[in-house]
Amino acid sequence: MCGIAALQLKDPALRPQLGVLMHGMLCEIVERGPDSAGISVYGDARLNPEGVATVSLLDSGRPDADIAAALTDLLGMPATVATLGDTTLASAAASTDELSAALRIAAPGARQIGRGDSVATLKGIGNPVALAEQFGLESVSGTQGVSHTRMATESAVTASGSHPFTVADDLCLVHNGSFSNHASIRRELKAQGVEFDSDNDSEVAARYLATRIEAGDTLPEALENLKAVFDGFYTLVVTTADGLAVLRDPIACKPAIIAETDQWVAMASEYRALAALPGIEDARIFEPEPGEVYSWTF
Repeated sequence: MCGIAALQLKDPALRPQLGVLMHGMLCEIVERGPDSAGISVYGDARLNPEGVATVSLLDSGRPDADIAAALTDLLGMPATVATLGDTTLASAAASTDELSAALRIAAPGARQIGRGDSVATLKGIGNPVALAEQFGLESVSGTQGVSHTRMATESAVTASGSHPFTVADDLCLVHNGSFSNHASIRRELKAQGVEFDSDNDSEVAARYLATRIEAGDTLPEALENLKAVFDGFYTLVVTTADGLAVLRDPIACKPAIIAETDQWVAMASEYRALAALPGIEDARIFEPEPGEVYSWTF
């Protein structure tokens, strides 16, 4: 079933409240996905300080201080490492490629599940409300966030199988539904040299979008191409450092509702996740049309 909640804050005055608002939205979709959860947050000074790259890890295998010391030696610059629940965040004033390569040496058994200059991705197994507490969600500030509560259908309950999938710099995808042809698309992408971190069908969609954007597509164009290639039932939310997009399958099997004001735009699987947002009584509220790409940028 799965639950999605996403929020983009157009009004800078609201950005210190991002975590509180996202926490309230997440709490209203717990029943849709009680086995695991994740969130990606953009622009938080604690999770992803300005001017540094951040890579998210699962199963780091070493104490944070040891990884930080190894990264500092490898990169020749200070690095910070902090674990929140199941996820470890490593940051340094390097490129994401440099940091990722150094982490393969400093934490060789870890899974890298997120990367970027603007985003921090956190995932875990367990009740989403408890995970939100581990992540310190209510203390988060920033420009936008996307969260997901998972009810596993296509793969096992693991932290790596949780959403969001952050497979390229600052590109995150969450998904409610299932893709019927994900195995064949995975094989095609692997033949192109694309590597995967899980057996989740949603990761295939994220990897596909990343390849399309790398080839020159805008985010809306990449989603139009995805719609033509992927079969199944789905609602997708995709975020970048400066954008948010929503797409439902052509018969709109999975629920979605959007609300928009001059201050923010939000999407959720159910209206109750939007009901406490400031100014909701004056928002434009609508159900996204089947097969239509909706997108917003700062």
